[in-house]
Amino acid sequence: MTRFSWLTELATAEPNQALLISGARQWRAAEICDELLSLKERLATCRVLGVLADNSPAWVLADLAAYEAGVVHLPLPGFFSPGQLRHALEQTAADVVLTDQPERIGALDIGFAIIGHWQGLTWMQRVVEPVALPAGTAKISFTSGSTGAPKGVCLDGAGLIDTALAVRERLSDLPLRHHLAVLPLALLLENVAGIYAPLLRGMAVHLPPLHALGWRGMVGFDPGALDAAVRQADASSIILVPELLKAWTAFLNISGSRPSAALSFVAVGGARVASDLMEDARQLGIPAHQGYGLTEGGSVVTLNRPGDDADGVGRPLRHARIAIRSGEVIVGTRAFLGYLGSAAGDSGEFATGDLGELDAQGHLHLAGRRKNLLITSWGRNISPEWPEAALLADPRILQAVVVGDGQPSLSAILVPMPGASPSAIDLAVKGANETLPDYARIAHWIPGEAFTAANGLATGNGRPVRDRVAERYATAITALHAKEECRNAVL
Repeated sequence: MTRFSWLTELATAEPNQALLISGARQWRAAEICDELLSLKERLATCRVLGVLADNSPAWVLADLAAYEAGVVHLPLPGFFSPGQLRHALEQTAADVVLTDQPERIGALDIGFAIIGHWQGLTWMQRVVEPVALPAGTAKISFTSGSTGAPKGVCLDGAGLIDTALAVRERLSDLPLRHHLAVLPLALLLENVAGIYAPLLRGMAVHLPPLHALGWRGMVGFDPGALDAAVRQADASSIILVPELLKAWTAFLNISGSRPSAALSFVAVGGARVASDLMEDARQLGIPAHQGYGLTEGGSVVTLNRPGDDADGVGRPLRHARIAIRSGEVIVGTRAFLGYLGSAAGDSGEFATGDLGELDAQGHLHLAGRRKNLLITSWGRNISPEWPEAALLADPRILQAVVVGDGQPSLSAILVPMPGASPSAIDLAVKGANETLPDYARIAHWIPGEAFTAANGLATGNGRPVRDRVAERYATAITALHAKEECRNAVL
């Protein structure tokens, strides 16, 4: 089989067609090909290219050029801590870094020196002994996961193109012309479904810096900025995580406005989405559709779409094999080559740890994480995602983590929507409890700070890191249960 080539693909486009856009700067197909050829030659002696940079056409050009040069690309999320950056660079033996934050790389003191610049990024290089990687590795994506040291997933380039082609096929009849990249490009979801898939169908991709989209680091997210960016780009598609969809939905509700009429498809993934949130978003005119994927699967593996939609996370894309074994979702694609230091099995299958089932129509429905299962002191097994979904269905609650393993009742750490009072959250919890059986109801809640990647309480795609959240609020939760025991003892 002929190896896929971005140069070959882009050569079929109209030479003057604008494909990468940032502000007033438009990169046309012919310019992109010329730059890829030039950068490919410059990368000739590079083995592993790390990219630590804001969203921009330069990020995309570096990614495509690495593929063309046969160089392993190591996307480095901006929210990584110094320890996580050092871990990723050392584990992969990255020898070149392109970055708009050279001071962060220099501060790691692991041998990188500035040797030049390219497209507004600083070129840093070091001499380092290579490490063994699975044959065919084109990209190493580090998942922040639930521990301090991120895990490196080695991915096959052809497998990632499989994903992009499958997404293109699933959405081929939708009127999509402009995609707005909202998530950081270092996240595989935006990289593959938001860059590769649109380019493969000749769409223009808009790449404003993250601050222009509403990302505010530790402060949170400004949905008004997202709304303005969608309108300015005349975007017909975007990808969101549930937290961003919820914030944007609340903004439209409060402002009494509707989303841009040009918007045709909003993919929502990265974490469980409450059905009430999807319904609220659609009533406001947001064409939101759930999908499901994972880094080990090469990103998206199932996707809902207009005309083929359900309460679950969609029907499998053609490149993915999905099975349910002992209640657990098993995914197989040719993208997953294994983790750094260990190879994948011959089948390429991956046990996701997600509990789920396939319905008669072939749609996948998820039921929580196997490892997250809570067993109360009454012996009841509860997936925390269940009561969390009920809590997150209320617009007054922005984020939620439910705990209670080994306890007689469940508690929740809740991040209120800005402006929501404690009494309003009390009412929200009461409303959620009315939809749940006694054993799955929330007995106590405490307020928490926003769960973000910056403070280590969420992954890059917005999924709360449960162990860290529980550890951060362990003392307060223990005090609540102790108070309940004292009250019960008096009674």
